[in-house]
Amino acid sequence: MATFPTFNAATTADEVVDTFAEDIKGKNVLVTGTSVTGIGFETARAIAKYASLVVITGLQASKAAILDVVPAANVRTLTLDLSSLAAVRKAAVEVNAYAEPLHVLINNAAATSGAYSLTADNIEIQMAAGHIGPFLFTNLLMPKILSCGSPTWTPRVVFVSSVAHQRENGVTVDDKEAFLHGQPGLTPLVRYGQVKSANVLTAKEIARRGKGRVLAYSLNPGTIWTNAFQKGFQPELKQLGAVDEEGNPNPNLPGGKQWKTLSQGAATTLVAAFDPRLRDQPGVYLDDCVVAEESVAPHSSDMTRAEKLWELTEDVVGEKFIW
Repeated sequence: MATFPTFNAATTADEVVDTFAEDIKGKNVLVTGTSVTGIGFETARAIAKYASLVVITGLQASKAAILDVVPAANVRTLTLDLSSLAAVRKAAVEVNAYAEPLHVLINNAAATSGAYSLTADNIEIQMAAGHIGPFLFTNLLMPKILSCGSPTWTPRVVFVSSVAHQRENGVTVDDKEAFLHGQPGLTPLVRYGQVKSANVLTAKEIARRGKGRVLAYSLNPGTIWTNAFQKGFQPELKQLGAVDEEGNPNPNLPGGKQWKTLSQGAATTLVAAFDPRLRDQPGVYLDDCVVAEESVAPHSSDMTRAEKLWELTEDVVGEKFIW
């Protein structure tokens, strides 16, 4: 294996893709949650430098912004509302009809308004868009993803989680009502943590079920001042000391952490998607561009809970997946 640099919290998206350019060339990648000013957009922008095709779920503005800096990029837009099961199924049909294979799926999107609401499917919005929708989308695409496996490439699925997955008891797996609608008095940020816990567990369960045919990873991108922070969770972020009374980012984050740039925030996602050093570590969680299994909360590393969550989510979407 080639000698690669040691990445860290300061590593940028371009440093990662430039390192793994040969692995990215010829690959087709789908990234969800790619609105301009978010880490999903920065992820797609960096990949577009080398990939054969990048599919994004942002608006045409996101495509135009990528082409502005990478004119030769092959970028395709996909309409995808992860909060709607019907919309997820429709988008999956479209992707499955692509002539091109799909080598990497990056589940980056989340609902971060901080406001409680129920979807048309009667599911709380954060759980719908952040876990149930991506779960369904991933499974509907899995045959296509698996079909591109070869002696030189094992397809990958990446879930952008968060250090918030560690909060309290993680996602509920034994109470369908609480899973779908949240518990009384639950704050938006705690619910966000439940969703991110579900992301970690789902990556581990996909890796287990994949039996080496697909690699799945989850990660903490770090603390980045994105549109997500600007839209939601303001009261809780103030309480935590992450933002000041005016809602602006506090340079002195709790625990001595530092804010990351968008490029630094996208870097760990790109490591999960392409770093060949992860091939023999399916299901692991990354932070600051390196494996950080020691940072995974016990409730999000328990494979019994991972299986229960899988079966519960299958029950919600009304379909079992065997691949």
